[in-house]
Amino acid sequence: MEIDGIISAIVIGVVIGVLGRLVVPGRQRIGVLWTILVGIVAALIGSAIAAAFGVADTDGVDWVEWLIQIGLAAVGVTALDRAKSGR
Repeated sequence: MEIDGIISAIVIGVVIGVLGRLVVPGRQRIGVLWTILVGIVAALIGSAIAAAFGVADTDGVDWVEWLIQIGLAAVGVTALDRAKSGR
C-alpha cells in the first residue's frame, strides 16, 4: 500500500468512525484514536462486503457501501465501549 492509500484510509476511517459514533445513542467512553481505528476497520470490511454483493462500484455516490461501513462502525464503537466499561 502506498502512502496516499494509507492517508486516504485514515481520512475515510475518521469520517466513518465519527459517523458510526454519532449513530450510537448516549456517551461512548472510548478515545479518538479508538474511534479512528474502528472507522478504518469498518471501512475496509464494509468495502469488502459491498464488493461481495456487487454494490461497491456504482454511478455516483456509493450510498449502500457507506451505510454498510457506518453500520459496522456503530457496531464496533458499541462493542468497544462495552468491553472497556466492563459491562
